[in-house]
Amino acid sequence: MGKSCQPSAAEREKLKQWIAAHGTPHQVALRCRIVLAAAAGKPDVAIAEQLSVNRNTVILWRKRFGEEGLDGLWDIAPGRRRKPLYEIDKIAAIVDATLQTKPAGMTHWSCRTMAQNQSVSKSTVGNIWRARKLAARSHEDFQAVARSEIPGEDDRRGGPVSESAATGNRALR
Repeated sequence: MGKSCQPSAAEREKLKQWIAAHGTPHQVALRCRIVLAAAAGKPDVAIAEQLSVNRNTVILWRKRFGEEGLDGLWDIAPGRRRKPLYEIDKIAAIVDATLQTKPAGMTHWSCRTMAQNQSVSKSTVGNIWRARKLAARSHEDFQAVARSEIPGEDDRRGGPVSESAATGNRALR
């Protein structure tokens, strides 16, 4: 039998809530089940068989709960996350090129032309643009957010109109 872990009544209730919650990651719910089974006095081997995990996993999470409490169940070990596909410098280069330049002979970047220019896939460019709320409609549209923050700049849909508006010819100033 591994290190004993005896959660308080409040901790037991919290563990049960996390197990029942739909938003709790699977790995955290599994850790909660391990701790509750250990608190019930079950041996490590029985817990491992019941939850279909390795006995060392049971020992690890009993020990971690004993040392760190509830917060330790949410920790993810370094190196266990998905590695980023592109470095921050590459993403910054794509965003800067999108906002600061336009391709020769064209009015705006497309995913394909930007991908070819930056030596990445078109889906990568699309993902980066989507994450930063950039769209490939036109070079001016890429800068719409920055332009709308300029004080005194008129909104295209509701801005003032010239005197020719009376004749039905709406023109922006």
